[in-house]
Amino acid sequence: MSLHPPSGGQSAKLSSGVAKIESSEISMTHKPEDAAVEEEIILPENLLPLGSVLGEGVTPLDVSMVLAKVFRVQYAEVALLKLEGGLLKFIFPEHLRTTGAIPISSKAIAAHTALSKKAEIFNNFARVKHASIFETIKPIGSEEELSSVPEPIQKLMSVPILDSQLTVLGVLQISRKGLDPRYTQDFSREDLHDLELAAGLLASSPVMRNS
Repeated sequence: MSLHPPSGGQSAKLSSGVAKIESSEISMTHKPEDAAVEEEIILPENLLPLGSVLGEGVTPLDVSMVLAKVFRVQYAEVALLKLEGGLLKFIFPEHLRTTGAIPISSKAIAAHTALSKKAEIFNNFARVKHASIFETIKPIGSEEELSSVPEPIQKLMSVPILDSQLTVLGVLQISRKGLDPRYTQDFSREDLHDLELAAGLLASSPVMRNS
């Protein structure tokens, strides 16, 4: 990932594991085929809270709460998966950690994201053929568990988490659930762009190393 600020841009340097903010706007070029990858992430002002995901002791819940606030979703609409041995395993939501894993060879959206190393956006996700098993599993004791009709995912963004060598570490997804897609806000290309930056930060986060 190569991220270059214009004059006056904001940067969070990852080499020290601590976000160092230097400026205020961004421009991004993301070319997986590039041989040289810079160890620098440029953050716009609205993403500055994500610098906190770099600190030691950060938990998956901490990360999801920050991401939920940044992208204006519920924290349960954040999914973080780690690639291990050809399987994408849930780090968050917590209640999906023990319910199974997604083979990278499957036709799941997360698997396609990991294989293609490309960010994807689906504002008609309910009409896209996908495995919905994880949508139907609810946290034990939650208010949602008591609801008779689970809300399906209507909108989805899915981006790969890549290290400095462009090796896939996992997948980050943000969704919006609802019973009717007409009342569920679309994600924008700017949202997808911001999620790619968030994934770049997560690549250096203790959450990906320790979970």
